[in-house]
Amino acid sequence: MSVKSPIIIWFRQDLRLTDNPALDEAVKSERPIIPVYVLDDENAGAWKMGGASRWWLHHSLNALNHSLSGKMIFLQGDAARVLTQLIKDTKATAVYWNRCYEPWRIDRDKKIKVDLESNGIETKSFNASLLFEPWTIKKSDGTPYRVFTPFFRRGCLSAPEPDAPRPAPQQMYFAQNLKADLALDQLSLLPHAPMPRWDQKMQAYWDIGEAGAHKQLSYFLQNGLKNYKEGRNVPAQDNVSRLSPYLHFGEISPRTVWHTIKQCMIAEGLETDGDHFLSEMGWREFSYSLLYFNRNLPLHPLQERFQLFPWDKDDDALHIWQRGQTGYPIVDAGMRELWETGYMHNRVRMIVGSFLVKDLLLPWQYGEEWFWDCLVDADLANNAASWQWIAGCGADAAPYFRIFNPIGQGEKFDPDGVYIRRWCPELAKLPNEWIHKPWEAPPLLLKECSIVLGQNYPLPMVDHKRARDRALLAFRATKEQ
Repeated sequence: MSVKSPIIIWFRQDLRLTDNPALDEAVKSERPIIPVYVLDDENAGAWKMGGASRWWLHHSLNALNHSLSGKMIFLQGDAARVLTQLIKDTKATAVYWNRCYEPWRIDRDKKIKVDLESNGIETKSFNASLLFEPWTIKKSDGTPYRVFTPFFRRGCLSAPEPDAPRPAPQQMYFAQNLKADLALDQLSLLPHAPMPRWDQKMQAYWDIGEAGAHKQLSYFLQNGLKNYKEGRNVPAQDNVSRLSPYLHFGEISPRTVWHTIKQCMIAEGLETDGDHFLSEMGWREFSYSLLYFNRNLPLHPLQERFQLFPWDKDDDALHIWQRGQTGYPIVDAGMRELWETGYMHNRVRMIVGSFLVKDLLLPWQYGEEWFWDCLVDADLANNAASWQWIAGCGADAAPYFRIFNPIGQGEKFDPDGVYIRRWCPELAKLPNEWIHKPWEAPPLLLKECSIVLGQNYPLPMVDHKRARDRALLAFRATKEQ
């Protein structure tokens, strides 16, 4: 009996066994498989993963390797070069992968596909990361959508239903005598000397890997989906899914989430909340559509007039914002949650983003870069589209005159100060009346609460009303231009 040639399964942002089309198709071929991950910082360039993402990736790869009986091969460098060498070493005759949609990955993968096929190597790619391929959701005139609601309602919801998720393969046959060039630790994804181990504090907040993703989905169904439409705006409540990092790294597929939510909507009678959650998944699809059709989305405003916007260049102000020392409690709480956990509640992301670009008049790209490094769910499409939305320069953007009042936002969405007290414990003793504006609290009360403004909690770095007026003038002038 002849020995069948192996297939390389190139894992990327699909770090799971369930509903993994590339893996499933390879296993069905009954050929031995070679699971491989390539850390390709060379092609990523400026968009190589930030620190928090690399930390998550390390633990996700560790979990996946365990699921693959320790058979995973870890490689580093230009993917075209290292895959070509792996093919020579293993005599593989095929490479299967699931598609990614970042511009640099699209360019690299197209070249790899052409080069491999010209050398007689079979290549197959599949959709494992999105509900709908970006090029399939267009307006009737064939152009891409620039507004979310018609994109989702007319485009996504009128398209064929996403396929049901595939089960994990029952049995896998691995190629024999494989030798990994690198151990996972040699990818150096975790902080190492002389850097401090800032990542260790995040471990308590996450259960990373495919099993953790399914646990998180189950937790959300039991504790967060009911009242999701309203509760998702309250950062002290459990109504957000916290599935974003799992979806980004592909530890759970969007098809699995989509169909599970739909089943729960029917079984539990949660149509309104479920529909709203599915529309949030639609925002993820919309962001990928924007990136696919606008390759410069992470760097340049979609609305060209914003090229002339008079942004400030204040490094000191940026560092104060990054450290959560702005003097506005809801902003500081969000920035500290980000640093501690690698995550920030979505409502608070909008608040801190508005503060950066409108109160401080700092470029939205500054916020995008900080989130890229600090978020465990850092995603090029979501990050770029969301920051452009906040800045008012993107597709379907918030109008320039929508400037979040950090006091009002805190009072509305954290009325009892639960979120603020958690992340700004120096304010914990303040009554609800003053916790969103401690600088207005009576001096005697501040003393009783052991708060010395300007020492153990900062005074506001800007006056919001004056900052708002300044921003309105700048945005209005840009609009007129």
